[in-house]
Amino acid sequence: SRYIIGLNYDSLYISFYTPGKMKYPPEGYTLHPIFTALPIQALTVQDRRKIDANFYLDTGAGLCFLISKKFEDDSSFLKKRRRPVSIQVEGMGGRKHMLVTLIRSLQIGPYHFNRVPTNVLDDVYNVTSYPFLGGLIGNDLLRRFNVILNYPNREVHIKPNGHFEDPFDYSYTGLSMYYADGKIYADDVVSKSPAYRGGVRKGDVIIAVNTNFSNDINVYKTLMQSVGQRVTLLVSRKGTPLILSFRVGHIY
Repeated sequence: SRYIIGLNYDSLYISFYTPGKMKYPPEGYTLHPIFTALPIQALTVQDRRKIDANFYLDTGAGLCFLISKKFEDDSSFLKKRRRPVSIQVEGMGGRKHMLVTLIRSLQIGPYHFNRVPTNVLDDVYNVTSYPFLGGLIGNDLLRRFNVILNYPNREVHIKPNGHFEDPFDYSYTGLSMYYADGKIYADDVVSKSPAYRGGVRKGDVIIAVNTNFSNDINVYKTLMQSVGQRVTLLVSRKGTPLILSFRVGHIY
């Protein structure tokens, strides 16, 4: 809040400016959110029906879009015939299970996104401040813009960048991983998920994905993001090597 902050997702630079008159780049759009600890922006979202609601702009959330279950329960916003799938996520509050689905469209300013991956959070502690807010936009959507956060003037400028038309990640394995003591471990594996049906179990040490032995958890996650692709894992279970295989599924 003491500076004007520029987030350039094309160059991966963060710029700090002293407060004052700011000339924004051309061909973008200036939002006028409510400013608290995080900016709060009105969005138009549509699935079963169209709704206007307020959402946090959260550059620290490593997801695309999130709504609270209370928001969904009261609005009946989601199409009922599309069954969400269960995933495990991890953040500052620890690990927890969450549902993920798609929504038909989301509009921020003049910009539209279709078939947006959406997490549904059973927000027991109401961190999303429902009913004032419906949830949040995360970094997987915000990174599609170069963003200027102007807290002093209560403005956020967004300009589509080279990632604007990047495809959303619709993959689903049901497998979460973590890195500890130089090894990559399978964490909770969602029952009946592709990874579970392929034989992956909690505690397996993941040695390789396909033919990649890099021991890089981000590389392994990337190798399991192509919907419909069959992946092969070499794992160690209680010291015994196993070769497991499954096909990456859809989140819908």
